[in-house]
Amino acid sequence: MNETQDPFEYFFEMPWSDGLPVVTPTPERLARMLAGTGRDPAEVLGDVPPSLNTATVENVALHALMAGCKPEYLPVVLGAIEAMLVERFNLVGIQATMFTGGPLLILNGPYAREIGVHGGSGCFGPGFRANAAIGRAIRLIMMNLGGGIPGISDMSTFGSPSKFTYCVRENEEQSPWAPMPGDFGFGPDADVLTVCNAE
Repeated sequence: MNETQDPFEYFFEMPWSDGLPVVTPTPERLARMLAGTGRDPAEVLGDVPPSLNTATVENVALHALMAGCKPEYLPVVLGAIEAMLVERFNLVGIQATMFTGGPLLILNGPYAREIGVHGGSGCFGPGFRANAAIGRAIRLIMMNLGGGIPGISDMSTFGSPSKFTYCVRENEEQSPWAPMPGDFGFGPDADVLTVCNAE
């Protein structure tokens, strides 16, 4: 990008956007985002299918920044990408398919509450920055690193709003049931991130 180009439009033209405006990354903003984790920016998380571009802590942080994340959201985004790159999750099957769904992130524990992930009324809708930005970061990574571009490798017939952002917190405080992570051996106060493919 040169000095005469509008950063706002440039990200649409590349295309490095999901169709919505992105936060323009700068070295200063990226440094602030990376302060949200103690991990080495050069650490490799794995290759994101189907394009198999390498996800690093730094380029995941860059996408989190573009999506509007706060630095404290970065550990969740990193954890979600690591979970999605486990072979049995079958990210390539989610990316290169006619299926309309996408990765659903369900958070449990005090950290999710601390950073503002919403689990109550309207949690799948607009108005909750942590939910929207974390889910959107995942989608930008799937598109820009994974090549999950609609009409090119993502052949979903109609698409779905779940492909924009799909991140919630289990409403442990009001639920009549024990928190879901208990089914997997986690205690009631454990910080747990569950990722599944959903519509």
